[in-house]
Amino acid sequence: MFRRAALGGLATFVALPRAAAARGNYDPGASASEIVLGQTQPYSGPVSAAATVGHASIAFFEDVNRTGGVNGRKIRLLSLDDGYSPPKAVEMTRKLVEGERCLFLYGSVGTPTNAAVQRFLNDKKVPQLFIATGASRFSDPKKYPWTMAMLPSYAAEGRALARYVVSSVPDPKIALLSQNDDLGKDFIHGFKSGLGDKLKALVVSEQTFEVTDPTVDSQVIAAKASGANVFYFAGTQKFGAMQIKARYDLRWKPLHVVCSTSSGIESVLRPAGFDRAEGVISTAYLKDPFDPTWTNDAEVQAYQSWLKANLPKGNPADTGYLVGYVASSLVQYVLKQAKDELTRANIMKIASNLNAPPVPLLLPGVTVHTTPDNYGVISHFQVQQFRDGRWARVGNVISGE
Repeated sequence: MFRRAALGGLATFVALPRAAAARGNYDPGASASEIVLGQTQPYSGPVSAAATVGHASIAFFEDVNRTGGVNGRKIRLLSLDDGYSPPKAVEMTRKLVEGERCLFLYGSVGTPTNAAVQRFLNDKKVPQLFIATGASRFSDPKKYPWTMAMLPSYAAEGRALARYVVSSVPDPKIALLSQNDDLGKDFIHGFKSGLGDKLKALVVSEQTFEVTDPTVDSQVIAAKASGANVFYFAGTQKFGAMQIKARYDLRWKPLHVVCSTSSGIESVLRPAGFDRAEGVISTAYLKDPFDPTWTNDAEVQAYQSWLKANLPKGNPADTGYLVGYVASSLVQYVLKQAKDELTRANIMKIASNLNAPPVPLLLPGVTVHTTPDNYGVISHFQVQQFRDGRWARVGNVISGE
């Protein structure tokens, strides 16, 4: 179904003269008339809700094709279902690279699925660009020079939040609660590094939980008993809501800091209860299209119009659409810069030398920068606080580098 949607409207192309085709330099998946891209998404399986990234990617390039494509070439995006299964992701990725001969892959969702194909794509020297995960292993140009994440690294976010805590709390005593997996460990590693040589003096409690645990009540009780006046949580949405409820029910009022994966209004804060979540601190790097602050913002208005025209049946508040839209905008920019030099090496060269390209919907002060030695696409964060049912910006942008 989704593959058909990605291919829709691309059956007929205007044939260009052979002389025009000869002027280009092409790797598999590129020609004078067409560029073939690929991605895998969890259209089925336990996290199928995240596949809105794929729906937005398909809709984005269908819209681009209606207005002439990129540098006169139509974009054929093959978006295949991996079911959030690493073995399935490997199967679908091999099909995209060896069967469909895609120029490169982009925007694929998930840490385990992207990790499963990372070595294969790097061995094949196929760019794995702007993937929807923030795990640190995807921002390691020395080991994996063909892989680049779009989401800010979890470690960088953790560092930024630690710096905010140290600068805003006179005598911080910090309790940490994290998910015992790569996601939680990345956030905690970054947070600790942001504390620097003050780490041992400032952290008074450190608790973990498993994703199979029924609750995190006992961990929150232990955190409160430590005497902490700062509580930092690093985990996924279900437990994000749980720990907000538990902290509130204990009548404990520390500075409550949560990682971005547990800052969603619909997925975390509403289930926890807006009254319980009041005052929680987190980070952001994109504008919230439904925040009244941006009512008259031209980029937000353009995005909302795009959603209505291209994804009329989708939930406009779903952040997956936003991620797919921004990732696709970055791909469009890279392809425009590549012009007729459509080789994988040139695509990677452009992607690893981005200097504040015109990416839509970034918050003021947040820009995109990459170098061959630093693949952190976004490394600055806006601290925000939940007030009266919405996120409000607090202070200046903070670096996570």
